[in-house]
Amino acid sequence: MKNLRFGTGIPKICIPITGATLEKLLQEASAFTPACLDLMEWRADFFQDIFNPLAVLEALKQLRTALGKIPILFTFRTKQEGGEREISALEYASLLKTVIRSSLADGIDIELFMGDELVANLVSVAREHGVTVIISNHDFQKTPDQQELLSRLNHMSELGADLPKIAVMPNSARDVLTLLGATETFSSQTGRPLITMSMGKLGVISRLCGERFGSCLTFGTSGAASAPGQIPADKLKEILELIH
Repeated sequence: MKNLRFGTGIPKICIPITGATLEKLLQEASAFTPACLDLMEWRADFFQDIFNPLAVLEALKQLRTALGKIPILFTFRTKQEGGEREISALEYASLLKTVIRSSLADGIDIELFMGDELVANLVSVAREHGVTVIISNHDFQKTPDQQELLSRLNHMSELGADLPKIAVMPNSARDVLTLLGATETFSSQTGRPLITMSMGKLGVISRLCGERFGSCLTFGTSGAASAPGQIPADKLKEILELIH
């Protein structure tokens, strides 16, 4: 993604920004410490003008200027996967295609359960425009068993994900081990980078030990967290370097 290479060395740190207005987005984008950030995720489902394509493109243009060479990951997290807004499949596809074709975002997040046909079509458009594809799945209630996690990761790969991503909620320490076991198995069997995390307090360890198990990116905060269990990026950077 731009000059960022995933799957080697210390996991990359991504900071989400969640401002509801362009002014707040730009404030968040200027508040981070550059040494603690590898890429920025715009969680666009928080943006009040998200269904206005011109406003979305203007926000991306200004974020691009503000962030310089730092890659931008565009994410609209749907309500059913823990996001802020409901959206139809047609609106979702239209929004993501607008962003991809603008070439203002370096990466795009596509939710696995939007359906294979829609996902494959969006991946194809992203390929045409050189945009890195994350195909994602989030479960805020539980941790599926290891075989189901591996099945989803493999399906993401089959659909064309550059980076498969799974985030799950643990209800026990064993659930965290299940997630880490699936991560290590997929990584060792395929040799491909992936992104996984176990959310909440129980799962914090999974955000720190990716280099040992195969997860190539982790999410930190410079303000409000966009998911349970995220920790401040400066502390995250220190711990990742210590583990490395």
